[in-house]
Amino acid sequence: QVQLVESGGGSVQPRGSLRLSCAGISDRYSSYYCMGWFRQAPGKEREFVSAISSTGSSNYADSAKDRFTISRDNSKTVYLQMNNLKPEDTAMYYCAARLSSACSISRATYPYWGQGTQVTVSS
Repeated sequence: QVQLVESGGGSVQPRGSLRLSCAGISDRYSSYYCMGWFRQAPGKEREFVSAISSTGSSNYADSAKDRFTISRDNSKTVYLQMNNLKPEDTAMYYCAARLSSACSISRATYPYWGQGTQVTVSS
């Protein structure tokens, strides 16, 4: 069963940090899911941020490289550590999952989604 729930969003000033969490995979295949983070700003399409495979291999959007770090523990919870946040990072952040050894940057390939957690970066 997959019911993703995100937490950790909030309001921070520029150059601040937040750590997002996502949990909710309880089936026997939990360790085989690729877990991803996407975000959607008002008036924009949902875009890929980062993903981590079941083996721990990760990839990032250019906008997230060197500032965000994705990780997972016990294969059931995934985290997104966001440092040096910028106003343009303001968005609703969504956790997504797909039962595959390989991750994808395409949101269409993820069948499972959380409800999102809001991140606002403003001075």
